[in-house]
Amino acid sequence: MTFNLANSITAFRIAAIPLCVVLFYMPVEWGRKAAALVFAAAAISDFVDGWIARKFDQMTPFGAFLDPVADKLIVAVALVLLVESDGRMIMAIVAAIIIGREITVSALREWMAQQKASATVAVSMAGKIKTTFQLIGLSFMLWGDQLWGLPIEELGFAALLIASAMTMWSMWVYLSAAWPVLRRGT
Repeated sequence: MTFNLANSITAFRIAAIPLCVVLFYMPVEWGRKAAALVFAAAAISDFVDGWIARKFDQMTPFGAFLDPVADKLIVAVALVLLVESDGRMIMAIVAAIIIGREITVSALREWMAQQKASATVAVSMAGKIKTTFQLIGLSFMLWGDQLWGLPIEELGFAALLIASAMTMWSMWVYLSAAWPVLRRGT
């Protein structure tokens, strides 16, 4: 296991998870805002660690494993927090779509790697755009209040709806690309 700067930033994302939860539930006015800021820092670190790994040749097998795990864990936990606090059925549906897609695509990528066809389901630009909408939406919804007169929570929910639609579309793209290999079943 190699710990370099890129992997350390990825590990920060995992360490941010319990901190987000604790801050979110703190019985103080600023708790949710602090949770949103920690989540936003973790979201930004998702882009930073990849850039550092590529720029400074710090890509490692451990980092390749840990990065998507960190991404999925922090997003899933944020969605659980929001489902519990929001109470609307639509929030639960959005969370189920996003978490369900992540499980499906992760399993698909693992299976495709075993079939030596992992390039078929490599991360796409659409996936990165989906992730950006998702992280912005979750950050804004965790904030849970207006900011400079802007309805941040509502804007976050709109971004999360866009991310949810892109989530379904990107899952369809991945499954369609993998379908010939899935059908072959070798």
